[in-house]
Amino acid sequence: MTTQTAEYEIIRPYAAPRELVWAAWTDPERFSRWFGPRMLTTPVGRITLDARPGGVWRATLVGEDGFEATLNGTYREVKGPERLVFTTGDPDNPGDGPASVVTIDFTEADGGTEMRFHQYGVNTDPQHAEQAKAGWIEFFDRLAEHLAA
Repeated sequence: MTTQTAEYEIIRPYAAPRELVWAAWTDPERFSRWFGPRMLTTPVGRITLDARPGGVWRATLVGEDGFEATLNGTYREVKGPERLVFTTGDPDNPGDGPASVVTIDFTEADGGTEMRFHQYGVNTDPQHAEQAKAGWIEFFDRLAEHLAA
């Protein structure tokens, strides 16, 4: 089987201090307010963010009719409030499923924060990558709303 890889980058400016954008990624209470598509919730009690190298992150998205989907991985680099690197799944040993490495850089810019999000996927075809990118864009729209609130 050939392993397909895909990668993309999303750059978003936020009118919020870098420390606040960082907290939105590392504080479960804040994370629960924006992580996931609009049609699902991410209850704070179903989130683990052990933001340290080797620590685990896990978030369970909950929908109607008992639907649940859990996303998880491991932190590789945690350098607050500048850089966060984590996996989804296990990109070093992905089996047949998609896995990836996410790198996020937070830079102070124009009184706010520029967030540079890069995802490199293993066992990821271009269609899956486009769907993932569209999903993250929706998440980041919700993040902007959370930061503005």
